Amino acid sequence: MTLMKHLMLVSFYILMTAKFVNSAEPVRVIFDTDISGDVDDVLALAMIHTLADRGECELLAVTISKINPLTGPFTDAVNTFYGRNEIPIGVTLQAQHRQSKYLNLIHKRDNNQLRYPHDVKSNKDLPNAVKLLRKTLALEKNQSVVIIQVGLAANLADLIESKPDEFSPLTGVELIRSKVRLASVMAGAFESINGNERYLEANVRNGIHSMQRFAKLWPEEVPVIWSGFEIGVAVPYPRESIARDFEYMKHHIVRESYLLHSGPEHDRPCWDLTSVLYAIRPQENYFNLSKSGRVSVSDDGFTKFQSEKDGRDRFLKMNAVQAIRVREVLRDLVSQPPLKRAP
Repeated sequence: MTLMKHLMLVSFYILMTAKFVNSAEPVRVIFDTDISGDVDDVLALAMIHTLADRGECELLAVTISKINPLTGPFTDAVNTFYGRNEIPIGVTLQAQHRQSKYLNLIHKRDNNQLRYPHDVKSNKDLPNAVKLLRKTLALEKNQSVVIIQVGLAANLADLIESKPDEFSPLTGVELIRSKVRLASVMAGAFESINGNERYLEANVRNGIHSMQRFAKLWPEEVPVIWSGFEIGVAVPYPRESIARDFEYMKHHIVRESYLLHSGPEHDRPCWDLTSVLYAIRPQENYFNLSKSGRVSVSDDGFTKFQSEKDGRDRFLKMNAVQAIRVREVLRDLVSQPPLKRAP
């Protein structure tokens, strides 16, 4: 694609931004991710950036819930790719270690220059995730923050149990109750999966104790919307998008990450993306919601939902027509050209 065509396309999306912005304030988002293993975390982070380009959200911070020395530099590279290299990043110190097929992209060079520039060189340079969560929340208005958790619950469970510190005199529970208005969580399974009535979803199975703590101790006053395994698997990201929709630039961090992880012949389920979509566009009828209730986590990692009047928890439901809409909007948002890029 020529530079002129690229600029015309960017201008088109700038006009689209105006269409979506209304009198409501942008959703103020903290993204808690286990970016490392699956590539849907990369797509979800890209989607947050393109929604921010449209004026629909503001990304306050990214916290990482799995251990790999390249997670911080890679996340910074994605943020920089979308023109937001200032976004603070925090990392966990105690969680599952995870190998990755795509994090090494941060080492790629063209003409001796980093293909994907980033200021963060090591996770050792980054703050503890819980400290960053507390600092970020303390600076925000009451009931203004939406936390999107798409991975292990390690960081949020530790936040819940955190003590007063230099950022806030409030305990973790008090700080969440004061500042957070919603948690949008990709975890668990709330329908039968291929006939398995007790499906053990990976985000829970790989960190059972932390998810138990999260489900048990998260404040009752702050709603939790769960996106189960069955939602993401029903809206696979189309491989034809990877083949066609990113041609506006030679190297695209989303496309290259996807190909390294899944290859060109796989439609990867959009688990994490659905939690982002609901969190930022809850009124667009992309999903239905279950009745109110309470989620508990068994010792084997099974997420059980029990109906309960005025319960804290609900989970996403989706019919066939909604699935078509969701798949198309996810494709559009993930592949949207960055509206601004750092030099």
